[in-house]
Amino acid sequence: MTHGRADSWLAIRAQMEDAASLLGLEEGLTRIIVSPERILEVTIPIRRDDGRVEVFTGWRVQHSTARGPGKGGIRFHPTVDVYEVMALAADMTIKCAVVDIPFGGAKGGVVVDPSSLSEAELERLTRRYAFDISSLLGPDRDVPAPDVNTDARMMSWIMDTVSMMRGNVTPGVVTGKPIAIGGIAGYVGATSSGVVLCAQATFRELGMAFTGSRAVIQGYGKVGAPLVYLLSSLGVRVVAIADVGGAIHNPGGIDPAALADHFARAGTVAGFANADAIDPASLFSIECELAIPAALEGVITAEVASSFGGRVLVEAANGPTTPGADPILEERGIIVVPDVLANAGGVVASYFEWAQARQGYAWESGVFSTRHRETMERAFDATWQKSTALKVSLRRAAVALGLDRVAEATRLRGLFP
Repeated sequence: MTHGRADSWLAIRAQMEDAASLLGLEEGLTRIIVSPERILEVTIPIRRDDGRVEVFTGWRVQHSTARGPGKGGIRFHPTVDVYEVMALAADMTIKCAVVDIPFGGAKGGVVVDPSSLSEAELERLTRRYAFDISSLLGPDRDVPAPDVNTDARMMSWIMDTVSMMRGNVTPGVVTGKPIAIGGIAGYVGATSSGVVLCAQATFRELGMAFTGSRAVIQGYGKVGAPLVYLLSSLGVRVVAIADVGGAIHNPGGIDPAALADHFARAGTVAGFANADAIDPASLFSIECELAIPAALEGVITAEVASSFGGRVLVEAANGPTTPGADPILEERGIIVVPDVLANAGGVVASYFEWAQARQGYAWESGVFSTRHRETMERAFDATWQKSTALKVSLRRAAVALGLDRVAEATRLRGLFP
């Protein structure tokens, strides 16, 4: 196993062990649940367009299949390592249990900067990676989806690769596919709409007005960009946005359509004419009611938490808050809606797509949106109630809720042999 940054794995492991303690789970059962079931490391050789052979490293981690097939995205990133993939797989175990869908947790990663590859090279890499992990994949085994730097096009390549290998079409082997080959209407934007629903529910529980509130968003990608539209349409003023290119601020609110036009031309929010440029490091110190990290993990550090300007923090990204920041935010009375609940709208959409593939019948968009909303509302209510009953933060409550459901399934299934 390749060694690397273990912090993210140790953090989620500590959260699960804390939840097990809150629930009074026996030590042996806790060890079973916390430990990853399988870690597959693969070497991925591809031929570059100029004829050179280059070798990449990738992983597929199945953390738990106690409640169903493994479920989790695949990320292509130059800094990904096995510990990050393990942490994300464990996060998926909890997330699927919190929203009560019949999946376990899994995740994949390849150490690569996709922007350094041509489209043909990217396809060769994706297909070879799919081939190398194919022994783990299947609608009843493990179902990947897009994640950081992967998209519907790559899910198409994975589905086709597995279908060619097995001699039959396997639309249920991945989710996040284009609609033309078995994707589901509503998948795009499902994570963002789940984030908004959790934000609205939190404001409602706290007796705060959602319309007229101010929001800041870090990230303007697959999740962040739809959030600007959704929040603005609900009367929220999005006053600041940051992405890899820079950060912008307009106390009167940023116009979503004008920003989308600018981004289409510039490829970044930086330089947007109708807002002032600010230091990205100061984004979360801006006074607001709602703050949403929708980029990579580890951005809300203890230092950021100390100067945090928001009242409610809704985690659209995976693991954006470091363990050192949580107690500071809690002490300051800032409500944190954790990633395992807040951004679970995407995996709920994946579940619906998987169910559609198993049924062989396309879901109507109205059915999708109604069931998506109901699933997220049930998960939020259950987490809020757990938080009240245990007198703990929403994060500790969500992990306890998820772990309790995984523990129940593990007990019922028993220990083989």
